[in-house]
Amino acid sequence: MVAAVHAFSYGASLVYDVPIRRIIVAPGIPNMLHRFEEFIGGRSYVIEVKPVAQNRWRAYIVRIPGVPTALMPFYGPTPAAAAHELSSWLTRAHERVSKPGGSV
Repeated sequence: MVAAVHAFSYGASLVYDVPIRRIIVAPGIPNMLHRFEEFIGGRSYVIEVKPVAQNRWRAYIVRIPGVPTALMPFYGPTPAAAAHELSSWLTRAHERVSKPGGSV
């Protein structure tokens, strides 16, 4: 019983030494980056799209080149489709905010 408690507390400890985990590109998935520039709601946006699986791409907004923001990513079967999902969402968000008397 003591060994089981020790093992559990050791794994839950803040000083538990765990090897560094890294996200790697799965074999067979090219490590390509596509960049789209969109002008939406009077602002310029840079959208980067990267592959995450076969026929699955993740799009996100980049404020500083190469550094993604905390905005949730959008997915699609192609780079253009993923970027389109994100730009469509941004367009709807800007339209909603720009309407007089509208709430966010």
